[in-house]
Amino acid sequence: MSNVIKPLRKTKKDAKSLQKTANDLIRLAKEGGLEQNFFFSTTFDRYMLQLSILDRLGQKINEADDLIINKEYIKGKESPVTHPAISEYNKTSTAANQTAQTLLKIILTFSDGSVMDNANEEDEEIDL
Repeated sequence: MSNVIKPLRKTKKDAKSLQKTANDLIRLAKEGGLEQNFFFSTTFDRYMLQLSILDRLGQKINEADDLIINKEYIKGKESPVTHPAISEYNKTSTAANQTAQTLLKIILTFSDGSVMDNANEEDEEIDL
């Protein structure tokens, strides 16, 4: 399970925020005794990969000259379409959101109860 994220973010603040969220998820997993849980570790790795893909797709979208491109068909006919990175970004974003929900369900389902006990004692919120 990778604990360090190397996102392609615009600012250091964004990268630190992403790393803090990842560290918070790992902390929750440790508090629940899940840091070595197969389901948590594989889902966490998948989530980190999805975030990396989103960063790279976002960079492509930001670097694009135009968000509408011309798609050339077999017979040479062109048609305007949206940049393909936009639809892939949206699909990956939806998948990452579902993966984050799954991570939280895994933590709450498989933890030994200490996660909820600590959440009630501490007023600190996790920024997911």
